[in-house]
Amino acid sequence: MWAAAEERMPSREELRAALEARHGADWQRRAAAAEVAVCGLGGLGSHIAGALARAGVGKLRLIDFDRVDVTNLHRQQYKACQVGRYKTDALRENLREIAPYVEVETHTARITAENLEELLRGAPIVCEAFDSAEAKAMLTDGVLTRLPGATLVAASGMAGLGSANRIRTRKITDRFYLCGDGVSGVGEIDGLYVSRVMLCAAHQAHMVLRLIAGERDV
Repeated sequence: MWAAAEERMPSREELRAALEARHGADWQRRAAAAEVAVCGLGGLGSHIAGALARAGVGKLRLIDFDRVDVTNLHRQQYKACQVGRYKTDALRENLREIAPYVEVETHTARITAENLEELLRGAPIVCEAFDSAEAKAMLTDGVLTRLPGATLVAASGMAGLGSANRIRTRKITDRFYLCGDGVSGVGEIDGLYVSRVMLCAAHQAHMVLRLIAGERDV
């Protein structure tokens, strides 16, 4: 019979060394100094945040007003025992287990045209991870017109069982990147499947990592 491994939390130095061994010390220093805002913590945002935390991004600013619902569990990074909790609190708890030394700032609030600047001021990279087209348009317009120092990484189209190869990243402007298939919407026929939602979230997270590295092309 195998003996159970002793549980032990790695130190900050151990985790940093492990990341540097995989990513290189120069890039890891950039990542540790970076801050990313994730707007919406559902199927896209919860996976984006998890990927960035695992990569060693130094600070994550997480914004959502909603609570975890049982209908979220099939595609979002939450546990059944977290149903009913605010997503900001639940995701912060989960990220602490994944990457205990990443700084996580949470705002349990709905982003509006009125509070957008207050919630996102100073964030050099903003990830849009909303469900509604209206909220996506509001955030895109607000970031691109009112936050000149921010780059937006947004999503459009990840529903259904269409080919995974249709999910891609496009550079719209120097400050605006769009991930997804650009077509599929959330309807009775399309549905939302964790695999395709995660693909789009991975595109967004990877574009963020490229931006941190100073890469501006897709």
